[in-house]
Amino acid sequence: MSAPPDLPEIVTRAFDVCRRAGYVSFCRNETGRLLATLAATRSGTLAEFGTGCGVGTAWLRSGIREGRILTAELDPRLAKAAQQIFVEDPDVEVLAADWSTLHDRGPFSLLFLDSGSPSEVGVDSIADLVEPGGIVVLDDFVPCAQWPPITSGRVDTLRESWLTDERFTTVEVMVAPDASALIATRR
Repeated sequence: MSAPPDLPEIVTRAFDVCRRAGYVSFCRNETGRLLATLAATRSGTLAEFGTGCGVGTAWLRSGIREGRILTAELDPRLAKAAQQIFVEDPDVEVLAADWSTLHDRGPFSLLFLDSGSPSEVGVDSIADLVEPGGIVVLDDFVPCAQWPPITSGRVDTLRESWLTDERFTTVEVMVAPDASALIATRR
């Protein structure tokens, strides 16, 4: 078995910041590589809701060729840590703010969000933030091969709503045996 490819330098820096901050909840490398790949297809403004210490942002930055990234983190301590990673990068702006502060900064060509807050990441609250042809990526799902999708013994209404909304064409993609992400393209 071969070792995984080296991480982009910006991602390595983000992991170092996470370690120093004692933050362990961050974007998996498998999801990060997906983000970098999708970012490489985009221009314009990309956004992330829930920066943490900036690992997901770093993956987006490693892929984007032209454009800028806006990211919002509610916890000021984590936002300050993430700002360290991008202090010399004029194309990345880390805000210590609720994600709703980015409403007037869109529409976005790619939007990355954590599926952990279903009431905040519902299709209706996000749809108008993405330009036609734009992509929404939601991570942190457990793969599910049945319909309707079941998580922890209940219908996963967040996943179901994204997979059935007529404003988007959405697919669930396994990024690892125990993890999947939704990729939704605005029609």
